[in-house]
Amino acid sequence: MRRAPSLLLALALAAGLALPAQAEPQDLARLQRQAAKVRIVRDDWGIAHVRGRTDADAVFGMIYAQAEDDFPRIEANYLASLGRAAEAEGEAAIWRDLRQRLFVDHDDLRRRYEGAPASLKRLMQAWADGLNYYLATHPKVRPQVIARFEPWMALSFSEGSIGGDISKVSLEGLAAFYGETRTAGLDPAAQERFPEPTGSNGIAIAPSRTADGRALLLINPHTSFYFRSELQMTSDEGLDAYGAVTWGQFFIYQGFNANAGWMHTTSSMDAVDEFAETIVERDGRPFYRYGAEARPVAVSQIVIPYRTADGGRASRNFTVYRTHHGPIVRAEGGKWIATALMHRPVEALRQSFERTKVRDLAGFMKVSELAANSSNNTLFADSRGNVAFLMPQFLPRRDGRFDYTRPVDGSDPATDWQGVHAPDTTPNVANPPNGWVYNANDGPWWAAGAGRFERTAFPAYFDQVGQNARTPHALKVLQDRTDFTVQGLIDAAYDPWLPAFERLLPGLAAAYDALPAGDPRRAALAEPVAALRQWDRRWSAQSVETSLAVFWGEALWDAVAPAAKAAGQSNLDYMAEHATAEQRLAALDAAVARLRQDFGDWRTPWGEINRFQRLTGDITPKFDDAAPSLPTPFTSAQWGSLASFGARRYEGTRRYYGSSGNSFVAVVEFGPRVRARAISAGGESGDPLSPHFNDQALRYTRGDLRPVYFYPDELRGHVARTYRPGG
Repeated sequence: MRRAPSLLLALALAAGLALPAQAEPQDLARLQRQAAKVRIVRDDWGIAHVRGRTDADAVFGMIYAQAEDDFPRIEANYLASLGRAAEAEGEAAIWRDLRQRLFVDHDDLRRRYEGAPASLKRLMQAWADGLNYYLATHPKVRPQVIARFEPWMALSFSEGSIGGDISKVSLEGLAAFYGETRTAGLDPAAQERFPEPTGSNGIAIAPSRTADGRALLLINPHTSFYFRSELQMTSDEGLDAYGAVTWGQFFIYQGFNANAGWMHTTSSMDAVDEFAETIVERDGRPFYRYGAEARPVAVSQIVIPYRTADGGRASRNFTVYRTHHGPIVRAEGGKWIATALMHRPVEALRQSFERTKVRDLAGFMKVSELAANSSNNTLFADSRGNVAFLMPQFLPRRDGRFDYTRPVDGSDPATDWQGVHAPDTTPNVANPPNGWVYNANDGPWWAAGAGRFERTAFPAYFDQVGQNARTPHALKVLQDRTDFTVQGLIDAAYDPWLPAFERLLPGLAAAYDALPAGDPRRAALAEPVAALRQWDRRWSAQSVETSLAVFWGEALWDAVAPAAKAAGQSNLDYMAEHATAEQRLAALDAAVARLRQDFGDWRTPWGEINRFQRLTGDITPKFDDAAPSLPTPFTSAQWGSLASFGARRYEGTRRYYGSSGNSFVAVVEFGPRVRARAISAGGESGDPLSPHFNDQALRYTRGDLRPVYFYPDELRGHVARTYRPGG
């Protein structure tokens, strides 16, 4: 047996395998022994069903399977979370890396890893081992930067939502403070003309409102496409979870097990605050005022390596500052601005994994006591019939005298966070009498229907958004229904009503009716206005009115955006309440002209314009009007569509192509046996040569969810391949 490592090394070399960097022969033997404890079953959609003897074995197998499907996305996520993106992307990513490194220190993560519970360390070790074994057995895969994954790295990306709290820090302000004088364009989202809403929809329906007396759960994240993998992971230690996994993480982020399901939606509450620090200098060193004290500002160095234009390596050194509130991220009004946010990576990773094994609401609440979820609400359902809407568990308590939507005075100790809110002090909802809960990234006040909570009874920081265009839509499809089924909930999730236009179009009609008799626009706009008057405000691929309304809405959005920002209103509210008659009519003129220019006629069906296309596995998608694409009927969530398709024109295209919105959709029924249907945008694989690169695309555009094979007997007849990692 002592000779086995040498034999394995010889076999590896003979097969042309590349060992992970710094790997010893005995390390490869260890990885092969663990791989022998794992089985991967690929179903006929290419989805991996991974089984291991232990939870750690399941983690090893599932991350290996993810790497098979799309290793570049795994590496890209960890380059971002570790603050190393510039090593692959070049100087343009330096400021993103610096922002990340202000909050995520590698040495700190190593120390936290060493102090983590043994059970979690085993999972992190298995995670690193699975990725390293994949690289060892796939020598043609060349990582951009990370040639060897280390267990502590998992702590850099411990919560699976898109962006995370750190993304709220402005890159423009950061660059200006730390020495970049030309900062335009650093925040692409901030520059986007018509930003697509990010977030999600979640609905949980109690047995009293379903036809079969079983709880139902809608899982409907709205993210950039291909942001998550779909898989199942099972062990002999009680793990059996199915759902969406953010590439590179080792837990089911949004999904279900045999007894319970969980769906996370971006919360409207505030968990990130800015503190304006008063800086004084003493003996050449910076201090900041805090009460009667002058405390020293912590000063340290961060080195950001980056790839040069010629492929070489260079680095930039930054002297960075922090106070007890957090790192300094910008300046404003002569003050240094520190940002405070949650940083509990060990607890967050534990909570993310442990909730996948809970069996009921009580178990979920017990895991939530780790209080390491800062940005997401949860919609929950279980086989006992419980349904719940839960606020994030990391919700800092503040003094209500201060306005935390703006930087507060860091020199006043009263502005400091005062611990976190206990769950019973937040507007959580469990098993409400109306029989359902939902969230669509709006405030918690409508989670169980209007009137459940008095908004003024809670601090203002519990909700920074209020309603959005999806709020009335969700309430409409849920109220007064007692016969929900799996298909009925799918139908509700794809209901085609666009409530924003219920608010907007009467103003357009009134503006048109007020035109003087001799105004040439009366004749020019008569047919478009007549079409919008009779429209039922429902999208479809055949709808000419949907095309006209969306183009008009976007033109009006552009026209009012500066004034809406100055007034502190959402664009949609400003459009409905303050847009002038001239703005409304000019926007319709522009919409008709654009439709004629791009498509030859303003009477162009929406499906001719709005398309799903997947051409390459590139993380930044490419689109081409000359290449095949599919008509997609649903629209941007900006207009209140529950099914979200964030589409726009790209350079060189006339058509709109989707790149965000509905990415993974599932409806789950909990009973003696769990039953589910699901769909993912495009397909499971990131390889254009794979049959599973685009095999779900047609069903995706139709909202035609496929059956989920959760139990072994459901998998029978649908198995494409069974193997072990490395096999």
